Amino acid sequence: MTYAKRLQALMIGLAMTAGMPALAQTEVTGRPVPYQLNLQPPVTRIASEIYDLHTWMMVVCVVIFVGVFGVMFYSVFKHRRSLGHKPATFHESTAVEIAWTVVPFLIVIAMALPATKTVVGMKDTSNADLTIKATGMQWKWGYDYLKGEGEGISFLSNLSTPRSQVGSPGVKPTENRGINYLLEVDNEVVVPVNKKVRIVLTANDVIHAWMVPAFGVKQDAIPGFVRDTWFKAEKIGTFRGQCAELCGKEHAFMPIVVKVVSDADYTAWVAGKKKEMAALADDPAKVWTIDELKTKGEKVYTTNCVVCHQANGKGIPGAFAPLDGSAVVNGPKADQIHVLLNGQKSGKYPSEMPAWKQLSDSDIAAVITFTRNNWSNKAAENIVQPAEVLAARK
Repeated sequence: MTYAKRLQALMIGLAMTAGMPALAQTEVTGRPVPYQLNLQPPVTRIASEIYDLHTWMMVVCVVIFVGVFGVMFYSVFKHRRSLGHKPATFHESTAVEIAWTVVPFLIVIAMALPATKTVVGMKDTSNADLTIKATGMQWKWGYDYLKGEGEGISFLSNLSTPRSQVGSPGVKPTENRGINYLLEVDNEVVVPVNKKVRIVLTANDVIHAWMVPAFGVKQDAIPGFVRDTWFKAEKIGTFRGQCAELCGKEHAFMPIVVKVVSDADYTAWVAGKKKEMAALADDPAKVWTIDELKTKGEKVYTTNCVVCHQANGKGIPGAFAPLDGSAVVNGPKADQIHVLLNGQKSGKYPSEMPAWKQLSDSDIAAVITFTRNNWSNKAAENIVQPAEVLAARK
């Protein structure tokens, strides 16, 4: 059975390499395939050019390999001493010198011209229909729609593969891995088909990289710098990528998923997303009960905090601070609000606490209230209201 599955995966990889459109559209669109023998099927013009360059340069390399080694083996075989051949006495040949100078130069030019054209095209982010800011953080992506239809939409995109499929050090997974294992998220980036999308990139902690192979896109996200790239998807579908820089212990757990839809579906998504954001934007003047805040705070903590601070609040020794028994959590609530809004680098741990200003006032108030009333914590100031967070932002 194992070998049958491997053979099936290999056949899929061969089909991908051969460019079978039906299979590529239905089963393997936008994700890697086991034993795949070539690049992912391209869905943008730049990705197609990269694919063609890859094929062209591979052909050139194969021709050079066959030519050089063919001549070498022919010479060794046909001019061996056992046949009575003697070494030539000449030391140089003008024709040969010219040939092995001119021919490689022409080869380099033939490879460099199309490559330069593609590189220049990759850098042209002008006249975009849509501009999206992608912020890398340990270990998730934050997206803000800055320009075009959908302007004002903002959300976080977290890995959605359950931990029961992943396991942990010393603990085996309890579920079988899904087809998109470690390549699925709770919030996908949604863009319209045949529209130029500019991606503005930065990071709030370490270097990350936004990479979607089917788009031919890979650009670093560097703290303190703003870089950009672009794509124009020509096919509807879901396309997957990953952070391509080693950004920490959870590096493998920050995938990228882009869903390309029709113009009508995109307009409908924008309308739905804005309604969703409006519903989440709670009235900061509302006074919540402690039970309401704890219930909401547990969800916020599970989504955003559990990776570093762990479900038991113990953190990771030598890497991330514990919240269980923390002096900040059990101290004045104003200090904890300040940490969540502005981040903190104490020097005790290699990774700093990032700022979480992108969370709503009610989310921050809820997660602080949850941590102050959970585990062994018994803070005197055990409840925070959204109005207090709003005031601290000013």
